[in-house]
Amino acid sequence: MSDFTSTFWSVYVAGISLVGIFACLLLLWFSGKAKAMTANDNTTGHVWDGDLREMNNPLPRWWVWLFIITVVFSLAYLAMYPGLGDYTGKFGWSAVNQYEAEVAKGNKEVEPLYAKFKGMKTEDVARDPQAMAIGERLFMNNCSQCHGSDARGSKGFPNLTDKDWLHGGTPEKIVETITGGRIGNMPPMAAAVGTPEDVRNLAQYVLSLSNSPHDSLKASLGKSKFGACAACHGADGKGIQAIGSANLTDDIWLHGWGENAIVAMINNGKVNQMPAQASKLTESQIHVLASYVWGLSNKDTATAAK
Repeated sequence: MSDFTSTFWSVYVAGISLVGIFACLLLLWFSGKAKAMTANDNTTGHVWDGDLREMNNPLPRWWVWLFIITVVFSLAYLAMYPGLGDYTGKFGWSAVNQYEAEVAKGNKEVEPLYAKFKGMKTEDVARDPQAMAIGERLFMNNCSQCHGSDARGSKGFPNLTDKDWLHGGTPEKIVETITGGRIGNMPPMAAAVGTPEDVRNLAQYVLSLSNSPHDSLKASLGKSKFGACAACHGADGKGIQAIGSANLTDDIWLHGWGENAIVAMINNGKVNQMPAQASKLTESQIHVLASYVWGLSNKDTATAAK
């Protein structure tokens, strides 16, 4: 698919490229035809340092031919490869196609390595040192940018080493998450809660659910306002994994802790996205990676004797 949003830019880029090439040819032609005014000794009259004079000699033929060859090569290149707007060239080459071909070739070469793990259960893969070494490299290349090299995450990025899973921590759910990605969306709820004071009272009630330090009086006032949140977080505040809503009763705060952080969440909402990895990783790679991630929060099981 072309990156150009209209034909104008395609024509503009193609025009600039072609005009530049033909302008070079015109410059070469004029330089060979035009005659400068010269003195009787075939100099232009320009003298530097007393002895250095500019002669009015024609361009060397080897230089002229090299220039012409360069122009011809440019035209041939633009005919074969992309460079004229959205024209793809006779060869149909693109950086994306080359990248995908190289990735496909690499995956084909390493597929035998993953074949031994394909039919194994997640628990068994998590116990295999070779599989975990491969899984670690996959994690470092594809997941550590957000979840950290130690997989403990940071603000806005879940910790994968604990037992807190928004969408479920079973092997099947982890594969589902890696394959298709996730989009978490909490809408702004201030209008449904009430006044700014109501929002702060609700924030205190949310803090009380996890036994965090809170104002008990304000929390009691905010309890009735929690009905606006119960549809997603449940009446008990423990969250609903089917829709990926957070458990408000534990001491894990993905987007920040404290009254101000909760108030900001209620007022502004939050959209969080984990990109799908299906287009980057093969099914076998996802199986090994999911086993590695599962093992991070199930170390006792993963390290148990076979």
